[in-house]
Parts: sequence; structure tokens; C-alpha cells
Amino acid sequence: MDFDPSFKDKKKTIDQSSLLCCKLFISESRNHAALDAIERAGRLDPETVIVNKFPDRAYNRVRYTLVSYVMHDITGSAIYSPLQQTILAMAEAAFGAIDLETHSGAHPRLGVVDDILLHPLARASMDEAAWLARAVAADIGNRFQVPVYLYAAAHPTGKALDTIRRELGFYRPNFMGNQWAGWTMPEILSENPDEGPTMVSQARGITMIGARPWVALYNIPIMSTDVSAARRIARMVSARGGGLPTVQTLGLVHGEDSTEIACMLLEPNQIGADRVQNQVEMLAAEEGLDVEKGYFTDSSPEMIVDKYMNLISAERDQ
Repeated sequence: MDFDPSFKDKKKTIDQSSLLCCKLFISESRNHAALDAIERAGRLDPETVIVNKFPDRAYNRVRYTLVSYVMHDITGSAIYSPLQQTILAMAEAAFGAIDLETHSGAHPRLGVVDDILLHPLARASMDEAAWLARAVAADIGNRFQVPVYLYAAAHPTGKALDTIRRELGFYRPNFMGNQWAGWTMPEILSENPDEGPTMVSQARGITMIGARPWVALYNIPIMSTDVSAARRIARMVSARGGGLPTVQTLGLVHGEDSTEIACMLLEPNQIGADRVQNQVEMLAAEEGLDVEKGYFTDSSPEMIVDKYMNLISAERDQ
């Protein structure tokens, strides 16, 4: 593809006005050599920035937050983002360093590269996020022979992530009643994936890829090892259990002496963390349990854009 001499100036405008964010969830946080390999792959292209990292040892899971720009053709259609190759490079490193058959943790998962979620930032559109999600899905399905399920705006009918996960058995622990270990599902999938084969590699598992408006991830520690109580609280807080609209929750073991309510706030500007915290505290008190103040696992979209702009500017000034 040929670019005119003013490309660099145009690119600067694109960087500031049309950004995509990727939340990349990988099933590993204890193997530092694996994480180092994944992060080296993520730094190969300076046009993509890893703005945040959130590892959780108890869950044996890590989330990387990546940001880059999206370019358009003369009709305004998205045609390129550095994020695409960075995501693929990190996925390749993850598949090369992690074996799902030997993985275990207290958080559900279906694959080594478990979930890839694209968000539009700044002036980017949901169509652009969905375009990139579908492009990455095709690459992962074809290049790595991993079944990929699309969700939300990336799916033709907008199918929800939790619906697909429920169909695939994501929420059912397979070890000690509260852990996920190895691969125990059938090798032939009952639900055809959107990309990739219908046969699953037990070492790599399945990948979910979606695009949707910003989701806030907020976890609330419960000072108890009673995971049954945590699950009851989680269900009563969630929209599915008749609780708060647009809130999805899991009650999980988190370390040796506590449990946790892991929350997805699908519309955080409508139902925010304070309201969820208050509801959990009220329900926990009825169970006779103490609750700590919850915490976000990522920055706000505004903070992520600021951090990206600062980091990319520093890189270009070198």
C-alpha cells in the first residue's frame, strides 16, 4: 500500500481521534517466563501500547490492556490497525508458552487466550471495533487452528458472551468444586464456532472474541472461605438472579482465606461500582460476613486514552 508524504501528519490526527482498546485475557499469571514472552511480543510494534496489566495469581489469569489507532480508506471504512498484529503476536507467544492441560486456577476459562474484547475509544465507532474483532478472529482461527466464538457487536446477531459461555460449560468448575483444571470437555464442539475448527486442541482450548461499549471490571473481597455463600450473594446481586440490571457476577475462591465477587458492569454509567458495593455489603451482612472495599482491575477509558497519548508521545520524542 502506498502512502502520500503527508501520511505522518495524518497518522498523528488518527492517533488522537480514532483509537481502539483491546482487553486481552490469558490463562496464566504464575509462569513469569511465559508472561515475559507474551509481553516481549506485545512490545514489537511501538504503535501499539500496553497501557495496563492485571495479573491475578489465585485465578492464574492475566489481563493486558492494549491501545492503538485505526486507519481508514477514502470512504471512511476501517482498513488497518497496529493492534491486529500485536494481538496475534501475543496470542502466538501465549500458545507457545502455555499448555491448558497443565493449567489450573480459581477463575473459569475455556482457552489459553481466553477472551479478546475490543472497545472503541475517543472518536472510534463500534463498527470499527467489531471489524477488528472479526479480523482477529479469522486470523486466530486459521493461523492457530483454535475455535473462535464471536460475541456482542462482533457477532452477526449480537449474541451475548455469557450466553455462549453457558452453552460451552464455562461456569462449571471441574476440580474440587471451585477450581478449573486442565481440559475435560469433549474434543468435538457441540456448538459450531464462528471461526476455526470444530475440533479443540486440549492444549490451546477455545477463544472468545467480541466488541462492545466499555465494561468495568470490579471485584469485591469477602472475608470468608465459604464459596457457597459468595455464590449466593453473587447471584442475588446479578441481573440474571433478579438483582441489579446490567450487572454480571461470579462468586469465586480467591486465595486461602477469602472469596470474591467478580463483577462485570456492562453499563457502568448507569449501574456503577458504589451501587454494587452497597448491595454486596447488605447481602453479606445477612450472611454474617465481612466485606472489604472493592477494586477496579483497570483504569477508566479517559485515563487509558491519556496514558496512551503520553506513552506514544514519549516514544516518538526519543
